[in-house]
Amino acid sequence: MNKKRFSLQNISIFFLLVAFALFFIIPFLWIISTSLKGSTQIFSIPPQWIPEKFHWENYADIFDRMPFLGYLKNSILISSVVIIGTLFSSSVVAYSFSCLKWPGRDALFIVVLTTMMLPMQVTMIPVFVLFKELGWLNTFKPLTIPAFFGVSAFSIFLLRQFFLTIPKDLLDSARIDGCSELRIYWNIVLPLAKPALATVAILTFMFSWNDFLGPLIYLSDKTKGTLALGLGMFVGQHVTEWALLMAASTLMMIPMILIFFFFQKYFIQGFTMSGLKE
Repeated sequence: MNKKRFSLQNISIFFLLVAFALFFIIPFLWIISTSLKGSTQIFSIPPQWIPEKFHWENYADIFDRMPFLGYLKNSILISSVVIIGTLFSSSVVAYSFSCLKWPGRDALFIVVLTTMMLPMQVTMIPVFVLFKELGWLNTFKPLTIPAFFGVSAFSIFLLRQFFLTIPKDLLDSARIDGCSELRIYWNIVLPLAKPALATVAILTFMFSWNDFLGPLIYLSDKTKGTLALGLGMFVGQHVTEWALLMAASTLMMIPMILIFFFFQKYFIQGFTMSGLKE
């Protein structure tokens, strides 16, 4: 009887998970379907999931309508620099908040956390004025350099929580053996924190890759645009080219899907292990 009840429970959970999976994957399948349709099929009633004719030329038209490869290169460059800067600065700050003791540490950490409650719109104007005075407008500097100064409070929080799970005895033993804090951070803490670092890298990539407002504000030269800005070319004031927009969106999603697919093990492990210890 217990085995039968356990089997029914597993079947129920399985179908529940399948339902949730379909709920989240249907919009993605609709994007792909729309990207292969003609303009007359997109708003047909009833909706057609499988186009009568596959318009593969929609993907070719993207390269004619915008410098896709140039935008791709800019997006990869910006995202790569932001990932490097965020991993470096956030891990250093998180190490200080978790593995070092100094006056006011916990109070300052609370201040860092409160910055997550400030929306970008609150600081957008003063930050823009600052970058203008520095002469950084129409360059990649406003989109990349701040990442090297620990601006991601969530990344600091996530890494700090993971660093707290590292046994203190291990760090104290290294200090007794004469290791400096820099060596402990580089040779002991970072190798143990690979899952958390991978999680931060994936989240940072997703944010930077999809960032539309930042490039829109700071970049005025179209040759320096990103893929997120490029999608706006297919949205007009009166007419929106939905097929091309969905085709470009599909191509833009491929890197994120591949990265999550290959690093999902570290992504999930980083989240689960970061909350084991306060």
